[in-house]
Amino acid sequence: MELNIREAVVSDYDDLCKLFDEGDALHRENIPSVFRESKGPARYEEYILGLVSDEDVGLFVARVGSQTVGLVCVIVRESPAVPIFVPRRYAEVDNLVVKEAFRQAGIGRALMEKAHEWIQAKGLDSVELNVYEFNRAAIEFYQNLGYETASRRMSRQLS
Repeated sequence: MELNIREAVVSDYDDLCKLFDEGDALHRENIPSVFRESKGPARYEEYILGLVSDEDVGLFVARVGSQTVGLVCVIVRESPAVPIFVPRRYAEVDNLVVKEAFRQAGIGRALMEKAHEWIQAKGLDSVELNVYEFNRAAIEFYQNLGYETASRRMSRQLS
């Protein structure tokens, strides 16, 4: 399997939508009170164009042969301008998706390594991400990459 990871371009739109939809489906199935099926594409073309053209966004695709099999999206963030927060710039992994048929083959790890390289090239030294509790496989994956739980967001449904 020859894996190639490169920056996404606008012409990747259809493949990106398929990947986003696969990741979205997992969330819809597990938290239907928050996530729903889109009536159109998984992401609007303007949204993808914005990601691709923003210098503070790293959007990368993984390809095996002619097939797009994964993506990672990383965004540069700044701490809120509130006195308690140390002013800082950091990166946030906004999305990581690998097609189900290609999981457990090192593609997610390779995408995260690419994201880490991009983050360091931006002069940043920290990265954060959000992962839902139901996604035990993702939690284990990120822990194996050295990520630690920094906070816990909790919710409750009220009748």
